[in-house]
Amino acid sequence: MFRVKHVPWRKKGEMPSLPEAHRSIMVPGKASFWRKWLAFAGPGFLVAVGYMDPGNWATDLQAGSQFGYTLLVVVLVSNLMAILLQHLAIKLGIATGRDLAQACRDHYSQPVVWFQWVICEIAIAACDLAEVVGTAIGLQLLFGVPLLWGCLITSIDVMIVLLLQNRGFRYVEILVIILIVTIGTCFAAELFMSKPSLLGVMTGLVPTKEIIANSEMLYISIGIIGATVMPHNLYLHSSIVQTRRYEESSRGKREAIKFATIDSTSALCFAFFINAAILIVAAAAFYRTGHHDVGEIQDAYKLLIPILGGGAATIFALALLASGQNSTLTGTLSGQIVMEGYINLRLRPWLRRLITRLIAIIPAVIIIGIWGEKETTALLVGSQVVLSMQLGFAVWPLMRFTCDKVKMGEFVNPPWIKFTGWLVTLLIIGLNIKLLVDVTLDIFK
Repeated sequence: MFRVKHVPWRKKGEMPSLPEAHRSIMVPGKASFWRKWLAFAGPGFLVAVGYMDPGNWATDLQAGSQFGYTLLVVVLVSNLMAILLQHLAIKLGIATGRDLAQACRDHYSQPVVWFQWVICEIAIAACDLAEVVGTAIGLQLLFGVPLLWGCLITSIDVMIVLLLQNRGFRYVEILVIILIVTIGTCFAAELFMSKPSLLGVMTGLVPTKEIIANSEMLYISIGIIGATVMPHNLYLHSSIVQTRRYEESSRGKREAIKFATIDSTSALCFAFFINAAILIVAAAAFYRTGHHDVGEIQDAYKLLIPILGGGAATIFALALLASGQNSTLTGTLSGQIVMEGYINLRLRPWLRRLITRLIAIIPAVIIIGIWGEKETTALLVGSQVVLSMQLGFAVWPLMRFTCDKVKMGEFVNPPWIKFTGWLVTLLIIGLNIKLLVDVTLDIFK
């Protein structure tokens, strides 16, 4: 597929991933299971943020309002795929001491590396665009701030990341966990208010032939998978697992992989709850009442007021605002990791984050300023399509590296993970190509 550059897997004396936070959090050598779990807890929740960002909201709302609980199984399957891929990112980071971007730079020729870097930067900007728009919509719904001004306000929050990271990486993780708990609490309240059908929810977790046979249902299903598995999360996770100071031995690394996987899996289960809750609320509030054409987040907010009351709508907007802010924190970190990993270019963190955010804000401001606020949903959908285009370029090398005995040593993937991983990789690439083709054809109709 690519021409391989024959270089050592790890270059001696080279700067580690995220050097300001590398191995900054101590893991106790002799401690109880729970103390070690707490020491490793955090990176998984930073990664889980990408699985509940505003881009996911659009697809989940559309799925629930159009088809009720039927596509819950798609949310479940996409989450299981994410759990597997994030586990592989953990293994790569801990076993080799290299994040995915650095591993690609070590392995591929320079033209390929620069190509991968460019498309990855575009994907991160597209992801950041969804966070900018989501945060702006949340500010508009809660405080009446015009979307254009809301986009500009989001440029300030990059400084929050810098301030927190300078105080210690744990502060970033704590803020992210607080925001995730806020989102979870909001949707727990939404579920209580919407009173969904328990039988409908249980039935929705069972796959049906209709999902494949119904072209509209299949299209939204592909959108859910495309919006769920985020390429920048694989780069992010392979880097931030190295913020822990564990024992650099075979036993220490194996234990680190175990606890980091527990952290990641539990966090992604929480992300599944959020995405499932969005779909379930949409099914209970909109599908049940005959509102099958809820295509925009603003429409969902307005419809919640007469159906569930103003309190439910306010909670919905608060969760959206927390989601946008949360994703902002991790998106800027991913940008730093990718730039440093692929081309070994190190900028001051505040400058790197400001560049990433401006790349996202500029198209949002231009489109909203010229075509108006009605185009925000198109922006969200467009950002997901761009992410879909880049996903294969992240998943493919991740599988290739973790299946390589020379690179991974004793931590190489066992046969069952190799089979499952390549199956998931080919499925994701195939579905995302179909999504891209369908969206392109739809644009030119």
